[in-house]
Amino acid sequence: MKFGPAVAVAALMVAVTACGSGTSTEGGGSVKIGIDHPRADSDFWNSYIKYVPQMAGELKADLMPATNSQNDVAKLVNNVQALTGQGAKVIVMAPQDTGAVANTLTQLENKKIPVVTVDTRPDKGKVYMVVRADNRAYGTKACEFLGEQLGGKGKVVQLQGALSSINGRDRSEAFLECMKAKFPDITVFSEPTEWEGSKAASMLQTRLEQNPDIKGIYMHAGGVHLAPTLQVLRQKGLLVPPEDPKHIFVISNDGIPQEFEAIRKGDIDATVSQPADLYAKYALFYAKAAAEGKTFKPGPTDHGSTIIQLQNGLEDQLPAPLVTKENVDDQTLWGNQVK
Repeated sequence: MKFGPAVAVAALMVAVTACGSGTSTEGGGSVKIGIDHPRADSDFWNSYIKYVPQMAGELKADLMPATNSQNDVAKLVNNVQALTGQGAKVIVMAPQDTGAVANTLTQLENKKIPVVTVDTRPDKGKVYMVVRADNRAYGTKACEFLGEQLGGKGKVVQLQGALSSINGRDRSEAFLECMKAKFPDITVFSEPTEWEGSKAASMLQTRLEQNPDIKGIYMHAGGVHLAPTLQVLRQKGLLVPPEDPKHIFVISNDGIPQEFEAIRKGDIDATVSQPADLYAKYALFYAKAAAEGKTFKPGPTDHGSTIIQLQNGLEDQLPAPLVTKENVDDQTLWGNQVK
């Protein structure tokens, strides 16, 4: 796998000098960073996992051998306990159930172990930094794209992630709010899939049988939804080019190479590119900053994002562009750098 040009590590515009309460490495050698990956059954997360060691090398971060919680919050809790028991002084995690990690975060706070979360924002519990993109913008972009393609009328299916996750809720709520406000003549069928491809396939199959006039699909996660969605459309003879009247317009989230190829072939029409490379880079950047006792403030950064204030910490909202046939070959997109 090739990842394109190495990215230089730049200081953030909003960084301030190290404060005395952090776990500074000055004079004491490097601080171990523990990282738990959320799952290995998604093309998006597998790409992120492959970026992590590269970014750790560029940042000179002392990264411990990673664990993988396999979309199981109990495993996440056990993995974090194991990492801290082995000497981790900072934890990077991506909890898929964002409501179930509050106790773990409280325990880490009591031990003065900073936490960086990737892609997901915990509902409760202190975090040093959330590295994420604006997931409400995902839902709005998907709504606007499908609304325009359908001329403001028709039926669409929303294959939701898990509503126990802030990401599933943000994408779903923003999509529905936008549809109600901008395209009131479009009927939306929302199907919670728990980020599982098999559930997505079953729900889409049933919905198409009940409503053969469906003309749009919004997939919350291409990494797990793309293959089963294409399989269902193929079985029903609906995997046809955009100019065919039977074509169902499909927009996704993730920005994996498989989605880009599907856009080029005309099987789907768009996706929102979640920056897997930047998720890995800035998760470790902030983990290292936490180890050095640095703090940050809300405001714009020098890498095209904005840090916002949360009730339980800060969030760096990284850019996530819409990708269509017009820009699918843009070589700055991480999905075009994976070989």
